[in-house]
Amino acid sequence: MSIAALAAAAVAFATALCVLAALMHSAVARRVLDHPGARSMHSVPTPRIGGLGVLAGLAAALAIGPGALPPSVYVALTGVAAISVVDDVRGLGAGVRLPLHLLAAAIAAAGTLPEAGWPLVAATTVLLAWGTNLFNFMDGSDALAGSMAVAGFATYAAAAAPTDPTLAAACLAVAAAAAGFLRYNLPPARLFMGDVGSTSLGLLAGAIGALGVGRGLWSPLLPAMAFMPFVFDATATLADRALRRRRVWEAHREHAYQRLNLGGLGHRRTASVYAALMVCSGAVALLAHATHLEWAALGALTVLHAVLWLSVRLGRLTKPHAGSERV
Repeated sequence: MSIAALAAAAVAFATALCVLAALMHSAVARRVLDHPGARSMHSVPTPRIGGLGVLAGLAAALAIGPGALPPSVYVALTGVAAISVVDDVRGLGAGVRLPLHLLAAAIAAAGTLPEAGWPLVAATTVLLAWGTNLFNFMDGSDALAGSMAVAGFATYAAAAAPTDPTLAAACLAVAAAAAGFLRYNLPPARLFMGDVGSTSLGLLAGAIGALGVGRGLWSPLLPAMAFMPFVFDATATLADRALRRRRVWEAHREHAYQRLNLGGLGHRRTASVYAALMVCSGAVALLAHATHLEWAALGALTVLHAVLWLSVRLGRLTKPHAGSERV
């Protein structure tokens, strides 16, 4: 990794730490709280402002090299972050959020794939909108979303480094900013990321993945493998709920990470299990990228995650817990 990339990462990490340290003792932290509810995984009101530190770290790093991402990605990211700030403070319904997420995803897709035809841009728009919400769905247990951001964007950085060092620096900066947030989000968490952090990271994961495909840096399979722990758990759980005619947009506690947490592992061990899966998925993605065995690697990762997800879903790795919905 280049000196410039390491410098950008250091700036992002330090900025995130400093901004979050200041916010922790501000009126904002006392006003923007995540109060426990029937579907919550925490028991005391916790500030959900961590995403502001992540975005501040990223902004500081990108100020050093502003051309790392297309302007459309910055526009889309700003839009999603603004929507999410309002959602964190006042709450917005899914009927308001989803159209705006689709608009932001369309802007990002068109900018990252400028030479693609409209069918590919349309399909990418749907995937980016799903990724934006996917990160939000999976941000429900201490250190989970932050760890996925560190592992996933570090994988992007390693894959991009040989041919696109500027993009690699931007990816490493995102990972470093998320690492700064983890300082306050490791169990027991003192800060939550909030929608402003989770949706922004989800959009960036998809947009940078598409950008790498558009620039010929990696195949479309690498982003899926790099973020497989989130992609599989969110997709399988929501598909399962849809098949059982449950309202997929409502809050619930049926994701595998929720079942593990409430089934006896708790926040710390659940985070450790998922961190291991994240590191494994990133390593497999990079190995497959280097050896051009992406399809075989994707199949192996999918089987691994399917076996683990089904084991949790069937209660093989958890104890029954109150509040879960059983078939």
